[in-house]
Amino acid sequence: MKRHVPIGVLLSGGGTNLQAIIDAIEQDRLDAEIRTVVSNRESAYGLTRARNHDIPTTVIDHRGHASREAYDQVVVEHLQSQGVELVVLAGFMRLLSPYFVQSFPNRIMNIHPALSPAFAGLHGQRQAFEYGVRFAGCTVHFVSEGCDEGPIIIQAVVPVLPDDTEETLAQRILAQEHRIYPRAIQLYSEGRLVIEGRKVRVTGEDGDTRGETALVNPPLP
Repeated sequence: MKRHVPIGVLLSGGGTNLQAIIDAIEQDRLDAEIRTVVSNRESAYGLTRARNHDIPTTVIDHRGHASREAYDQVVVEHLQSQGVELVVLAGFMRLLSPYFVQSFPNRIMNIHPALSPAFAGLHGQRQAFEYGVRFAGCTVHFVSEGCDEGPIIIQAVVPVLPDDTEETLAQRILAQEHRIYPRAIQLYSEGRLVIEGRKVRVTGEDGDTRGETALVNPPLP
């Protein structure tokens, strides 16, 4: 029998990555069960997405708490009460305190819209676009106590096109986020992610890409 990892999703906004996770579960591409969706904002549309699929939701407003850790203690208590094993950050616009990270060691995932370790923090797409990189992308990583510094699980790369704007680049990156986030969770559910220092080894990887042609942008003649 397949194992369905119990997850809790934290978000603050529209929840498109939540929707991608829901779709993957419903299409039997992801062996996971969403136990709860938590937002710090009542207005977050991600809550509506969850309710449309009969997934329990909870709003825990960050305002009115004495400190970041005090807020995180409430969120952690809720997640633990729901039997959550893996915490999935899907546009949760708050830095987690050391207390939160230590409560779920190597069991918190985040997706960052840049190729880590470059362009950490907010607006990774904008940072990459303004820097003038030829390739951008997104990264799923385990969460550590530093900002966007945790061990990398999976990345996707997109070229920056000559006529790109920040918005068009962000949309192409987002499309890849929706592909790789469910995959990272599935690898965790299958028990195939092994953290070795800064690296995440995926057991049972198939294929050898060492002979593939390198990506070059703009293309070589």
